Order: sequence, then structure tokens, then C-alpha cells
Amino acid sequence: MKPLTNSQTETLLLTLQERFEAHVKRHKELQWDAIEKKLKAAPEKLSSLHQMEATGGEPDVVGYDEQSDLYSFFDCAAESPIGRRSTCYDLEGLESRKAHKPAHNAIDMASSMGVKLLTETQYKSLQELGDFDTKTSSWLETPSEIRKKGGAIFGDFRFGRTFIYHNGAQSYYAGRGFRACLTV
Repeated sequence: MKPLTNSQTETLLLTLQERFEAHVKRHKELQWDAIEKKLKAAPEKLSSLHQMEATGGEPDVVGYDEQSDLYSFFDCAAESPIGRRSTCYDLEGLESRKAHKPAHNAIDMASSMGVKLLTETQYKSLQELGDFDTKTSSWLETPSEIRKKGGAIFGDFRFGRTFIYHNGAQSYYAGRGFRACLTV
């Protein structure tokens, strides 16, 4: 990823600050000034956040770990980010498709953005902050024992609760993308 220009940095920081202030319940007791200071000191993290934003993720701060002094940003768009949908889970899944291969896979796309897929635990904690993926679904970091058997997991929110499902890693759907996590 290329470093952001000064203009891109200013625009991104303003967008993140406005989202931070509009959704206080996601990050009670955190102060924007401290977060902005950490972001300005980490240009590679700003580039990743820019990619999260550019692909429709609407990243926002959802937590702070005092021990490691790290803030967590998750994609907080109402639905799975539109710029990251129609992907197989990983390259192995993509290569195993015989026909109708999508252009991307979630794992490599996340890696190129400098982010990671949400874990099942992170996804469930995100759902405590609102109703996400009520019409779409999102690939989640899959435990190795499931992936070794050809599967991958994804989550969504239906009927007032969070569901975690499985599918073949080679599958893809127009309404399934992935949500990302970035720590700063």
C-alpha cells in the first residue's frame, strides 16, 4: 500500500472522528485525541484504515486494551462491506473452484489491506453494539481444524440473534463479504 497524501490523511481522520462522535456507545470512556495521536504516529495503519473505508467498511473504534495500549477498529457498516463481497474464503478455496471463479478471496484481500478477518468472538462482540449483517453475511477467521476439512465459517444476524454457520471455503455469494479488524 502506498502512504496516504496529506489530504487523504486529513479527510480520513475527519471521517473517523465524525463516526467516533456519532457512535459513542461503541467506545464509551475513550477520547478521540488519544486515538488520533496514535493514528498519526502509524501511517501504515492509516493506509489500512483508508482501505477499510474505501471498500465500504466504515471502520470505528470498538475497544481499547490498556495492557497493550492498542485500540481496536472493526468494520461497522450495517451490512458486509460492499467492496469485499463475492469472495471465496481463501486462495485454496478459490483455486479449487472449477467454474465461475470470483475475482478475489477474503484472506488474501485482507492481507493486502493490512488487516485481519474478525474472529467469531470479535464478531459476536460487534453484534452487541448493534444489528450488523441483517441482509448479508461475513466470512470469519476460521479455526484450522475446520479449514483442514475444507470448510470456513461466516456469521450474520437474523431473528434477533447472531448465527455462525459453515460453508465450503470455495463458496461465494453476492451478499457475503468479510469484516476486518485493525489494532493501532
